[in-house]
Amino acid sequence: MTQSPTPVHDAVREHYAGRIKNNASCCGSSDCCSTESSLYPVDLLATVPPEVASASYGCGDPITLASLNPGETVLDLGSGAGLDCLLAARKVGETGRVIGVDMTPEMIERARANAKRVNATNVEFRQGYLEDLPVESNSIDVVISNCVINLAPDKSKVFSEIVRVLKTGAKLAVSDIVTDGALPAEIKKSLSAWAGCIAGALDVKEYQSMMEAAGLTDIEIKPVYFDKEMIDEVAHDMKDTIELKQFSQDEMYKTVFSAKITARKA
Repeated sequence: MTQSPTPVHDAVREHYAGRIKNNASCCGSSDCCSTESSLYPVDLLATVPPEVASASYGCGDPITLASLNPGETVLDLGSGAGLDCLLAARKVGETGRVIGVDMTPEMIERARANAKRVNATNVEFRQGYLEDLPVESNSIDVVISNCVINLAPDKSKVFSEIVRVLKTGAKLAVSDIVTDGALPAEIKKSLSAWAGCIAGALDVKEYQSMMEAAGLTDIEIKPVYFDKEMIDEVAHDMKDTIELKQFSQDEMYKTVFSAKITARKA
């Protein structure tokens, strides 16, 4: 890995290492944005053991969004404990391949154990940063991600890397946290709010602009839902800041949301 870690990387890595060690879910006290059972179709989750299915660290269902086909090569950005990779592996079959990339060693270890547990031989996990993917150029049919791009400090590099690894005409299908309007500077500077999936969230227009600048086309960004629990936890952590007092939780509920995001490499 040539990417040097930033304070944001370190804070996010520490946060998620603690979550997986304590068998907790993503950003909130119980989970990032919703329970895994409400994010995915029941029949899809039934393809993996309950203990694997419960290790949900996302805010959506990129597997269904991606409409994966047998034989495709899939890359999961921020693969966590491996749930989406294992679900994708079922979709692409023995002739397909799934690569998960995550910067947290504890996540990589758990993901590999989960893959071994379900005998997923078409999946591999690599440690790395989204801004410097350990993946060959022009080798991927579909890039997926679940509530992780918002955690990256340099999203322009992330989108450039996505374009680099995708084949021409290939697909991006991610779930992510975005905003409708700007967040207060105090929140944007908070490392706990970064790890909580909020501080790093871009305004939806800026998100799309970065995607376009990187070379992605046919971009669609569809709002899914707002997450009260996730916002409540960040608000509690920052309850004494002047900025947050001026920017009420009710305003945050209207500003921060999950979205389904799709695009293609031109």
